[in-house]
Amino acid sequence: MNLSDIRIAIIGLGYVGLPLAVEFGKHYDTLGFDINLLRVDQLRSGQDRTLETTTEELTSATQLQFSTDTTNLTDRNVFIVTVPTPIDKANRPDLTPLIKASETVGKSLRKGAIVIYESTVYPGATEEVCVPVLEKFSGLKFNQDFFCGYSPERINPGDKVNTLTKIKKITSGSTPDVADTVDELYKTIITAGTHKATSLKVAEAAKVIENTQRDLNIALVNELSVIFERLGIDTLEVLEAAGSKWNFLPFRPGFVGGHCIGVDPYYLTHKAEEVGYNPQVILAGRRINDNMSRYAARNLIKRMLVNGIDVARSTVGVLGVTFKENCPDIRNSKVVDLIRDLQAWGVTVVAADPWADAAEFSHEYGLSLGKVDAQHPVDSLVVAVGHHKYRDLSPSQLRTLCKGEKPVLADIKCLYNRQDAASVGFTVFRL
Repeated sequence: MNLSDIRIAIIGLGYVGLPLAVEFGKHYDTLGFDINLLRVDQLRSGQDRTLETTTEELTSATQLQFSTDTTNLTDRNVFIVTVPTPIDKANRPDLTPLIKASETVGKSLRKGAIVIYESTVYPGATEEVCVPVLEKFSGLKFNQDFFCGYSPERINPGDKVNTLTKIKKITSGSTPDVADTVDELYKTIITAGTHKATSLKVAEAAKVIENTQRDLNIALVNELSVIFERLGIDTLEVLEAAGSKWNFLPFRPGFVGGHCIGVDPYYLTHKAEEVGYNPQVILAGRRINDNMSRYAARNLIKRMLVNGIDVARSTVGVLGVTFKENCPDIRNSKVVDLIRDLQAWGVTVVAADPWADAAEFSHEYGLSLGKVDAQHPVDSLVVAVGHHKYRDLSPSQLRTLCKGEKPVLADIKCLYNRQDAASVGFTVFRL
């Protein structure tokens, strides 16, 4: 396929799909497709609620159009699928969005087309799950009438430094020629360069182990945090001391949520179990990280009880509900788990976040956002997310948000000097 003849359709316009559509829309005839009419209408008006792109960036993509109409897909010859791949309540891969997107693409597929998947999957999923759907709904034969590529997304929501074009991109194709075409296509927008994997399966595996590795490293320091708390040692002080060695890795304890690190390992372990291997280290790390919100909630409650606070009649303020700082993304936020654990103790929780959308938060979790301020002080406080707004607060300013003589401050991200917080009356807990 000649690059000059390419007509691209991006299927899914979320955190991954929209930046991709914008970059390709600067160079190629590009259609951004999504089933969410409100999302498409907002993008047409130059507004991106994810804040991953600006109005100016949307305007700069002069060859980009948006649509919810599947008939507009029929003239496309390159489809890039960027839909979410979440897990269900039993931590099993939920491929429903991926399958539905493949059905949509299959109905519009024409001979010679290439379908590239960016959604995170387990090794083999493109060929084992997506290709049969494409064949069924198109009536075409894989690697004869149409072809596939896999180029895993590496979007880091909220990061304005390591943006799409500045992160090296893994590419792959279902035949050597298609692999070359996919690689050349991405090279036209990725200034950091590409890495052409030897197969779709290798590219799929590379994606899941990137985040599995991070998950395990964070699990290690989370477990150390639990141990050090029992030993009466401050974890951050230990990590800073150990970090004086040149090759010590600077990981920090914390909640592991979001669309990648807290999800991708389950895709790998699912496939491992399918082929007869029971993963041990990976799942152990997942158990540790998934329990950190409960661990933090219980430590907060324990300190409140020791301080004589009537927990069942108390109010706790929670600052930050997104899964990471300076970003509106609330997907798989472990702060929600902490809120629900506190509510299970009878605590009234007032959650606040300057980045999160209140309507979206209510729709996704059935929880409300409110205000935590000096006019409505709380009994204890959790600073759960390191937004700049919260990092800039001093312990004295935090203290004005709390009533009583002995409030507890749960500093989940270790944002504040422990001694300074104690000096203004806080009993401090941090991971």
